[in-house]
Amino acid sequence: MKPLHRHVVNTSRKVLCTAALAASLTTAAVVTNTPTAGAGESEPTPDSPQATDRGDARLDLPGLVADPPVPPGAVAPEGASGIPGTALDAYKRAAVSVAAALPHCNLPWELVAGIGRVESVHASGYGLKSDGSTEKPIRGPRLDGNGYAQIKDTDKGEWDADTEYDRAVGPLQFIPSTWKTWGADGNGDGSRDPNNIYDAALGAGLYLCAGDRDLSDPAKLDQAILSYNNSREYVNSVLGYMRQYKDGGVAEVPNPPAGNFPTPPVTAPLPTPRPPAPQPSAPKPEASKPPAQPEKPKPTAPRLAKFELVGDPELQAEAGAALTPGAKFKAVLSDGKPAAGQKVVFAVESDTTGGTVFQADKKNSAVVLTDAQGFAGVPGLTAGPKDGTFSFRASAYDADNFTVVLKGTVTAKPVANLLVRADHGTKPLEAVAGTSVNGFQLVATSQGQPVAGTKTSAGLGVQGAGGAWVPVDPAKATGPYFKGPDGKKLFTVDLAPSGADGKITLPELYTTDVAPGTYFLRVVTPEKVELVLELSITAPATPGPTPAPTAPNTPTPSAPTPTAPATKP
Repeated sequence: MKPLHRHVVNTSRKVLCTAALAASLTTAAVVTNTPTAGAGESEPTPDSPQATDRGDARLDLPGLVADPPVPPGAVAPEGASGIPGTALDAYKRAAVSVAAALPHCNLPWELVAGIGRVESVHASGYGLKSDGSTEKPIRGPRLDGNGYAQIKDTDKGEWDADTEYDRAVGPLQFIPSTWKTWGADGNGDGSRDPNNIYDAALGAGLYLCAGDRDLSDPAKLDQAILSYNNSREYVNSVLGYMRQYKDGGVAEVPNPPAGNFPTPPVTAPLPTPRPPAPQPSAPKPEASKPPAQPEKPKPTAPRLAKFELVGDPELQAEAGAALTPGAKFKAVLSDGKPAAGQKVVFAVESDTTGGTVFQADKKNSAVVLTDAQGFAGVPGLTAGPKDGTFSFRASAYDADNFTVVLKGTVTAKPVANLLVRADHGTKPLEAVAGTSVNGFQLVATSQGQPVAGTKTSAGLGVQGAGGAWVPVDPAKATGPYFKGPDGKKLFTVDLAPSGADGKITLPELYTTDVAPGTYFLRVVTPEKVELVLELSITAPATPGPTPAPTAPNTPTPSAPTPTAPATKP
């Protein structure tokens, strides 16, 4: 196994499987190659095995679970509008996945939820777990032709535990032969299990969208539901729940526990006998025709063959911080050329960080097209507001689905455990009465490193007995003060959070009309980390007496010195 445990899941569906982002990542790899049913494939019809009369899994359930009564005076009963959290997540994730793979299908998650409600009441009573599995198997009646359609075993009992006849299985009640074609991996665990609601919901979405259906067309929507169960009553029920979920809202409820009612054994008789279903008549052999001239095989277009992680896989950030991933993903076609324009879906899920999202639209999923070289970069993210774990999943899909899963954690923001003076001084702050103290700074630190975003408040007070801090009474205070926006005196203020360098700047502190003396100012964090500053206010200097003016000294002119007359030669 490689050091990073690369985890590339190559599933067999054109689907997206969402997951989430983390701080410290590992990757691992599992490859599966099972039969595929791609988009645009021939669509199921009302005579498909899935659409036959396959009974009702709710026959196993007590009446109050299968059909909850409407509470008195309630418009939308919780039994109808309430959906277990895991089931709701599975339906929504399936719709996102199908929208990425088949954007023209317009599959609403409420449609998948409507089918889940009619088929198994969202796996209620079977012990739905958070991973999508159930404590008890969900199986419909035996399809042996006694009251229902006859479908002989197609899975050797793998899913329905019956090696003679098939049964519909799982929360979405798939016939095993249908699942063989439409099975999907909705939770990225590398397997396709119709008993897992994540896998079943995704498989149902792909089945409904087959044949390039556009489910925004009422006729196509009707046709799709009939292909799931060829019953007008069934269609009406599914559409009724779908519209209720759309129009009336949905209440997410806890996953219900497993009921104590027994699950009927494989050979159990049907609870309500029905007349035998008519058997189809044997087809009449057609007259043989001469073999047609074989057509020349058409060259197949290159398919997506490889999708891998390149670059730095580490996605690490503190809570609430911007996260710029260094990871990129490369898509390669079967002919070895880059898969330019390949759609890649990135998604965040299983998130316990309070909401890690993409920066652009604040959503937890994004679709990116690869460039001419087949590369897709991960858009910028913002880590959730609290520490926790989450996963990040990148999926590229064609006839097969390629998925890379990254896992990790988001760490909590460091909390300041010390406030220090930015000037590292120890002497009291000094100011002359009538002037102000302005621009003084502190630094919030943790283990000697600056801490950004630290919130603090500053207030005047005194240290009482035992060193307890006693704030001044604003009505009686005569010491230094701050000013509010309205110019009024304030003796306690909230300071702006520390910057990236951890620095906190005190607002201007005024001393007008303040008597000289010693005062104290405390700066404290919500975690009670504090720094008490001593303020020394001095009196203005007193000017000395003005000296009396003196007369200027006038110099006395000196007498001229006589000179001897010049002697003639």
